[in-house]
Amino acid sequence: METIQNAKLLRIFIGELDKIEHQPLYEAIVFKAKEAGLAGATVLKGVLSYGANSLIHSVKLWDISPDMPVIVEIIDSEEKINAFTPIVKEMFEKAGSGGLITLEKAEVIMYRSTK
Repeated sequence: METIQNAKLLRIFIGELDKIEHQPLYEAIVFKAKEAGLAGATVLKGVLSYGANSLIHSVKLWDISPDMPVIVEIIDSEEKINAFTPIVKEMFEKAGSGGLITLEKAEVIMYRSTK
């Protein structure tokens, strides 16, 4: 499998309840990344967070928040990530969602599929 040169990690922080046309936003982003041919995407669910509105979201039994934090991580070449970022921004707008998008350099040590 091809090695990714100049890899970038796109990290998208959103709420679990954020939706775009009745579909979870995190799911829509992953499917759109797959459609765009990006190398890989993973969705991680957080257990405690706060963001721009300063509301605490927690999974503690006495303080259950229905809108837990979700992080979508997507990795590929800088060119492909740069081309995909405006699509994510557009999806945020359509969803009326708040959140955070970050970009960082990533060194790919190994990237291969199973046999």
